[in-house]
Amino acid sequence: QVQFVESGGGLVQPGGSLRLSCAASGSIFKFDAMGWYRQAPGKQRELVAYITGGNTNYADSVKGRFTISRDSAKNTVYLQMNSLKFEDTAVYYCNGAVVARGRVENYWGQGTQVTVSA
Repeated sequence: QVQFVESGGGLVQPGGSLRLSCAASGSIFKFDAMGWYRQAPGKQRELVAYITGGNTNYADSVKGRFTISRDSAKNTVYLQMNSLKFEDTAVYYCNGAVVARGRVENYWGQGTQVTVSA
């Protein structure tokens, strides 16, 4: 069973930076895509960013501030978050996707809290 180890979350001041990491273990296959989602209280879980191959995609709200990167050999994905805002406060979830048997299978981390506060 796939397990994700997430780290880097915590409390940060507005305008500050954090770097999240997520390492997958418990399987030998490589994810075709990895990314980050987030969910704030009372809100729907939303896609923050994902990376597949050499391509990246970002939510409009984080473009220019967040950068996603990946070490495929380690099944690890990172999220560099700069210029953090109050509205970035959420639980951030690591995601890995595998294309198998003609469909996409998603795997999720347990979430890590990011709190932006003065």
